[in-house]
Amino acid sequence: MHKTLRTRRIALPATAATASLLLSACGGGSTSGSDVKAFTLTINDDNHIVQQELTALGKGSCASQNKTLPLKIQTLPIGNVDQKVQLLAGQNALPVQFAAGGTPQLTKTLDKAGQVLDLEKTLKDLGVWNNIQPAAVKTVENLYGKFNVMPYQFNIEGIWYNKKLFADHGIAVPTTYGQLVAAAAKLKGAGVTAFSADGKEGWPLTRLISGYIYRELGPDALQAVADGKAKLTDPAYVKAAQAIADLGKAGYFGKGVGSIDYDTASQQFLTGKAAMYYMGSWALGDFNDPAKNKIGADNVGFMPFPTVAGGKGSADQIPANVGLPVAVSAKSYDAKVGDWLSCISNHYGAASLKDQGTVSGFKPGGDTGTLPPLTQTVQDTITKTKTSTLWFEALFNTKATETSQTNAAPLVNGSLSAKDFMQKIQADLDNG
Repeated sequence: MHKTLRTRRIALPATAATASLLLSACGGGSTSGSDVKAFTLTINDDNHIVQQELTALGKGSCASQNKTLPLKIQTLPIGNVDQKVQLLAGQNALPVQFAAGGTPQLTKTLDKAGQVLDLEKTLKDLGVWNNIQPAAVKTVENLYGKFNVMPYQFNIEGIWYNKKLFADHGIAVPTTYGQLVAAAAKLKGAGVTAFSADGKEGWPLTRLISGYIYRELGPDALQAVADGKAKLTDPAYVKAAQAIADLGKAGYFGKGVGSIDYDTASQQFLTGKAAMYYMGSWALGDFNDPAKNKIGADNVGFMPFPTVAGGKGSADQIPANVGLPVAVSAKSYDAKVGDWLSCISNHYGAASLKDQGTVSGFKPGGDTGTLPPLTQTVQDTITKTKTSTLWFEALFNTKATETSQTNAAPLVNGSLSAKDFMQKIQADLDNG
């Protein structure tokens, strides 16, 4: 799956002045739905999957909708999308569909200004609400407070493992964190790197922290921090950072994790040099590619982050994200737009799987073709998931996100304490 889904995006957050402009834009001069001449989409230029699939639908299952309201796509570099959306919103000129902000705040500001379509109500009115995966609904609600973006991309996260290495060393798939640590110790003792991780970008390490937090404190633990009801410096949160720091101290990430980038970490796992790899399902493209996956797709297993003894969370609460999702302009909505949204909701899920081999937040209601077993595993997991969680920085401001990811490697290599790590991030949250 396209790497856009996993890259850290530094958003251009709405300043107070911008927010004021966006809020004031809700009155007067708006484009009425009846004036819409095309089914327009503004999206980041490297997000080929969504562009290609909507184009294919416009030529196939949604051809009649496309004839009535032609699909028209505008692409921009990912770093320019937020700025462009803010500009168009201030002019009451948003396209029918547009990439949501790099952080939830921009979409929330636009929604408050009456510029974002309430998709739950709309899709229910159109009779297609049941085509949305419950896990995707929950993930969007966790991010935005309501369901108001189209889940063209949907990824779950967890620990991928090398089945042969596990079997060779007599390791059963861990279901508890204690078992996970014991497995890592056994692998290291046998000269095998337990975890491959991209410490250079940091976020694969911080994902382990949030995994522990959610299992210890439950699925609302980081929302409580965002709401000011808890702090990352509280003992239970510091405990999670310490748990991951301890993995590094024990040498379970191998040598030089701070200098390992995404591609190197992936290669370590896919060449059998590491037994486990925390990553999102966007990596399915690499897993299913024989040229990249030297251990073989049949040798790759998936397990959720395991439970923590006495914790409030459970392993069926799966971390998930919706890539860079797409919102719909409330001011552009009319029956023709509704026809497009209905058609997409009915056909996108199956078409994306069949054409692209990628999983979306839409239920696959048609012919998906023959899916690779790993892709089917992910699809089945999504179908069974009712409660999803977010990633560590999902609700952080831009500064706190940068601080978190920059300091992840120092945390696991022992040069920064768990308490100081959490203190640095909390300071940015307090001052953001």
